[in-house]
Amino acid sequence: MRFEGTKNYVATDDLMLAVNAAITLQRPILIKGEPGTGKTMLAEEVASALGLPLLQWHVKSTTKAQHGLYEYDAVSRLRDSQLGDEKVREIANYIVKGPLWEAFEADTPTVVLIDEIDKADIEFPNDLLRELDRMEFFCYETHTLVRAKHRPLVFVTSNNEKELPDAFLRRCFFHYIRFPDRETMQRIVDVHYPGIRNALVREALEVFFELREIPGLKKKPSTSELIDWLKLLMAEEIPPEALRSDDKKKVIPPLHGALLKNEQDVHLFERLIFMARQGR
Repeated sequence: MRFEGTKNYVATDDLMLAVNAAITLQRPILIKGEPGTGKTMLAEEVASALGLPLLQWHVKSTTKAQHGLYEYDAVSRLRDSQLGDEKVREIANYIVKGPLWEAFEADTPTVVLIDEIDKADIEFPNDLLRELDRMEFFCYETHTLVRAKHRPLVFVTSNNEKELPDAFLRRCFFHYIRFPDRETMQRIVDVHYPGIRNALVREALEVFFELREIPGLKKKPSTSELIDWLKLLMAEEIPPEALRSDDKKKVIPPLHGALLKNEQDVHLFERLIFMARQGR
């Protein structure tokens, strides 16, 4: 299996090399990068390109490692026992399989996405070490050992909100998705909107990258936000020249709510534009 990109996802050479390295090593690949740079979509596109099923595990602050293996629904079993349901005799009826169990028992190799692992408790990654190493775990309720038929390709994404344990990092192949340069961003836009006007894209990219370079910006606009902004500009038929108006009453680009997501950044941008115009 080799990943060589897809028509729906612009993958740089170093990203494709990283994915194929993880496939060769049979290790999880840890993907970091700014929010909105396509970390989650990468797993989806790799699964599609390789023709493999995708199992997604979206991590929350309350997620435990056990949830990826299985959960025992004791409440449902108690309720059924009170109703005299015969299925309470078989505890397996109350085992809810997690994405890792499903991947382990699948008849074909799978892609498993563990999305935003840094949202969970710091012990979460360490609690998965044995299962990801040995590709097996024990279900104590049914007294069965679940062993993987095929080693899945595991994608782990992180927004770098918290440090991950060294023991976990040691078992992963790491890749950081750098923010796209202008040429790569142009290719990404072409994938999403192949018929878009060149003049609009050119002007939009100028404004977008200028915004990202503003010092002190609390949240820089991301790739996904640029795509949303362009969609709105096309829907409202905004001309390219409207993105840089000399009208002092319009100091900020139209539909800027797709790019700037808090009032501090909006006020900062307005002040900088005002000061630049005063200096002319």
